Amino acid sequence: MGVTTYPAKVGRVFLDAAIEVGGTARLTVSIARRLVPPVFDAGELKRCLFRMGYKSLSIMIATSLVVGIILVIQAFVFVDRYGLRSQLGSGAGFNTVRELGPIILALMFSGRVGAFTAAELGTMTVTDQVDGLRCLAIDPISYLVVPRFVAMVVSLVALTIIGNTMALVSASIMGAVMMDVDLYTFWSNLFLQLTPWDYATSVIKSALFGAVIAVTSCTYGLGTTGGAPGVGRSVNKAVVASAVAIFVIDFFSTFALG
Repeated sequence: MGVTTYPAKVGRVFLDAAIEVGGTARLTVSIARRLVPPVFDAGELKRCLFRMGYKSLSIMIATSLVVGIILVIQAFVFVDRYGLRSQLGSGAGFNTVRELGPIILALMFSGRVGAFTAAELGTMTVTDQVDGLRCLAIDPISYLVVPRFVAMVVSLVALTIIGNTMALVSASIMGAVMMDVDLYTFWSNLFLQLTPWDYATSVIKSALFGAVIAVTSCTYGLGTTGGAPGVGRSVNKAVVASAVAIFVIDFFSTFALG
């Protein structure tokens, strides 16, 4: 019995994965078709920008401040051992701007905005509100999905820029307190070592992360079945899939962007 059921279970896993990847790719194409030329609801976009961007600002700043503090605490032993206190600015800046900042903020954004979007669209799906839009000759992709996609990409890019700045500010203050690295040395070394491409890399990564969070959360939200329990399952899948996709995209983008 086990010999016959185990291959079936494995096949089912791969089949489900293929269905989910196919649904995500299909939604991505649908979004692209409505972005060129742009066809979406401007009012819904404004509401999404306020809810996803402005409302997330406080938690993103708090997270960034903690990231900067932890980064200096972790680097304290290494920097102090080898007498590299003057290089604290470049080390903290490189790690924050290119890697830690975009990834950690994207994960926070996924947990807050991506989960909410999946729950919102999932609830609208199981209560037939999405079908109601179709009955009124309103395209759900243009009215619901595209504004959320654009809002997530724009919001995450802006939040990452602000978050990186706040993380470096907290790192410089912590460096002055813990290592006696004055603020001028920290910031001058940071701007001397980091290039404009490092900042551009952070922006590109955050845009990619925002896009994958948007597509994933909308895909699972619109594909919700099974009533209220199905909404919970969709939120769980969306958050997990977004986290995995963020790390995969970061891996390949790091090699591609240099």
